[in-house]
Amino acid sequence: MSPLLKIGLELGPLVLFFAANGYGGIYVATGVFMVATLAALAAMWVLARRIAVMPLVSALVVMVFGGLTLWLQDDHFIKLKPTMVNALFGVLLLGGLYFRKPLLPYVFDGMVKLTDEGWRVLTIRWGVFFLVMAVLNEIVWRSVSTDSWVAFKTFGYLPLTFAFAMAQAPLMARHEMKDGPQEG
Repeated sequence: MSPLLKIGLELGPLVLFFAANGYGGIYVATGVFMVATLAALAAMWVLARRIAVMPLVSALVVMVFGGLTLWLQDDHFIKLKPTMVNALFGVLLLGGLYFRKPLLPYVFDGMVKLTDEGWRVLTIRWGVFFLVMAVLNEIVWRSVSTDSWVAFKTFGYLPLTFAFAMAQAPLMARHEMKDGPQEG
């Protein structure tokens, strides 16, 4: 699958969530987000015959928290979803290091080959980043309107994640394994 298509499938549901919120409010947006997330997963499966771990876990949380939001008519659940996903990813990444089983190489799925030290440092950075984003989501949704939170989720979270990912390029270049088997 081309990288642009992959990004489109991962970001598409979020863009539709934002648009639907502007059109019909948070409950309509939540329903659209759930359907779009399932459609994106189906497209990933059809195009690549596999679904990466992060979109799959995120989709599961979207279904649970989105379902609770619609069933109970309480938007707190969909607002908690990014907190839960980020905290889960952060804890899993850092916990994997603690148990000497780094999980980040599985997320990258062979696209990048780093030294053990490179994976360790990158995993710490991403683990901490996810935990910080969980806290940031809590601060934002508890202190601004629902529409402002939706805008942050769409136009704040994504640029922060992209900037953080780009900031990791020097580390990854420094620890890249040029050839030979991957350590670990």
